[in-house]
Amino acid sequence: MSHRLARALAAATLLSAGAHAGEQSLDYEFFKARVEPVFLKKRPDHVRCYVCHSDSNNAFRLEKLEPGSTFWTEAQSRRNFEVVSHLVVPGKTDASLLLMRPLAPQSGGYAYHSGGRQFESRDDPEWKILERWVNGPAASGK
Repeated sequence: MSHRLARALAAATLLSAGAHAGEQSLDYEFFKARVEPVFLKKRPDHVRCYVCHSDSNNAFRLEKLEPGSTFWTEAQSRRNFEVVSHLVVPGKTDASLLLMRPLAPQSGGYAYHSGGRQFESRDDPEWKILERWVNGPAASGK
């Protein structure tokens, strides 16, 4: 009986966690319009995120642009969204690898990022775009 009760409680906990996770979802249109351009932007003293992450063999792998293209197709953007969504926890900036890996350690970021410190502080305008996507429109009042 106690084994059954424990399994029931574990199942209820998982269902509850899933319900809370589903309360906030990530905005695909915002991702496409505002987040993806961050991955293509050349930053001073760094290569674009795209340069390393289109050939990477890790969790953050962006779709390769078609020859001559300056942006992803709709299908590629959807795949990018799926991949990048796994690197964030909606509503939890500090738990989101996408924001913390490239952020300088003195601003709370990880100690190591092979691409260097793309963002020196949380005040960086592009970092703020990523933060807004993770936190959703309610957090920014829009």
